[in-house]
Amino acid sequence: MLDDIKKTLWATADKLRANMDAAEYKHLVLGLIFLKYVSDTFAARRAELTGRFLDEADDYFLHECDDQMLADELEDRDYYREVNVFWVPEAARWEQLRAAAKQTDIGKRIDEALTVIEQENPKLKGILDKRYGRAQLPDGKLGELVDLVSTIGFGDDPGTARDVLGQVYEYFLGQFASAEGKKGGQFYTPASIVKTLVAVLAPHHGKVYDPCCGSGGMFVQSEKFIEAHGGKLGDVSIYGQESNPTTWRLAAMNLALRGIDFNLGKEPADTFTRNQHPDLRADFILANPPFNISDWWHGSLEGDPRWLYGDPPQGNANYAWLQHMLHHLGPNGRAGIVLANGSMSSSQNNEGQIRAAMVDADVVEVMIALPGQLFFNTQIPACLWFLAKKKTARPGEVLFIDARKLGRMISRVQAELTDEIIERIAATVAAWRGEAGAGDYADQPGYCRSVALAEVAEHGHVLTPGRYVGAEAVEDDDEAFADKMRSLTEKLGEQMAKGAELDALIRRKLGGLGYEF
Repeated sequence: MLDDIKKTLWATADKLRANMDAAEYKHLVLGLIFLKYVSDTFAARRAELTGRFLDEADDYFLHECDDQMLADELEDRDYYREVNVFWVPEAARWEQLRAAAKQTDIGKRIDEALTVIEQENPKLKGILDKRYGRAQLPDGKLGELVDLVSTIGFGDDPGTARDVLGQVYEYFLGQFASAEGKKGGQFYTPASIVKTLVAVLAPHHGKVYDPCCGSGGMFVQSEKFIEAHGGKLGDVSIYGQESNPTTWRLAAMNLALRGIDFNLGKEPADTFTRNQHPDLRADFILANPPFNISDWWHGSLEGDPRWLYGDPPQGNANYAWLQHMLHHLGPNGRAGIVLANGSMSSSQNNEGQIRAAMVDADVVEVMIALPGQLFFNTQIPACLWFLAKKKTARPGEVLFIDARKLGRMISRVQAELTDEIIERIAATVAAWRGEAGAGDYADQPGYCRSVALAEVAEHGHVLTPGRYVGAEAVEDDDEAFADKMRSLTEKLGEQMAKGAELDALIRRKLGGLGYEF
């Protein structure tokens, strides 16, 4: 049912877009969804409080309560903040905006509503995107969008409301990423890749960090993992950074609407030159940095203490990202990073030396080659690096997993890793690490192999899984092989005989036309 609602909402929202660029329109739609959710959860809490204030059996019961006392009590912000509900002033409530949807100044009214909500809720300060008054939509389209978002029902239960909103929000993020093409991929990592990172890292406690957090998808999947395994959000602290101002706001809204406490730095900023968390040592790092960026270098980065394994090339940031994350890991921390495949084998401009130093220092734990076409409208093949500050299991070895053939096409141009494949990968890593209940690990030709550092060194410290896992196993039964070989030989003989017949027929036909051989 919810899937149908999401698809219908998207189709209508996209139709209303007219000629507006998806990258711009995205913020209008997601901002309105956020505003509707904030207003709905506020209204639901207000209705709940009203009932409790009048219920003699409730702890909140107001003795000798008259209308004025009830109204005053309902205005107490603490009742809302104690359950993680944002306070929404009357002028900013959704019913007011919906009633004015057909007015020519609806954009200005929405901006004003967002402004007063920010003023009332310090956690939202500076993160709501107030661009509705200057939106380049045809007359009436913004009002139609308000009417459309009004159809999203979040219900009275805060938990259900948050789940519905989260799913709608995540779906829209994915659809916008697809509509934006290559640019969209910069702020949105496909869910199956994020799920794989989270499943392998299992971030269930401590500090979780993403230095290029985009719209916050890594944190959202971490939240889902924690809840699925019986934990609670308070068990982790969220830290992030993002340089794009509008995407930074998206991430903050994405986390705020889920009630996740977060620290994304004071403002959007470049991770390399304006590190917002210099003293952070994280337990888990999950990241999808932009691939192969060439314009990242600044003179101030010369001799930076983060470059422990060598100065990264100024024309490619891949090894800057890897070393930045290693620098920010705590003593027992682990990191999972998405990078372009070239990072596993490149030897240009010092990259080979840095990789060799990292391998020899035994900080590379697991390498996974991914299927193609996982990203929105980019064919760059990708891989997953898993790093460990200090290996507690299998020191002196690297686990290689080749998942290139394990993708499933979900459209003509895009693939995904299914939940079953993600579980298989996570179970393989857990068994390799020797985790309780994970069973015994065994190499599987064509899929996974544990390799000693000395062998990796023999291969020039290249970390491409296909080089180590070998070919997929075939029948090793001699009789079965002999039967197969005999069958193939017979088939080849038949085809060669048929080919000779066709050749003779062609010669006869051409001979009849006067051609000589």
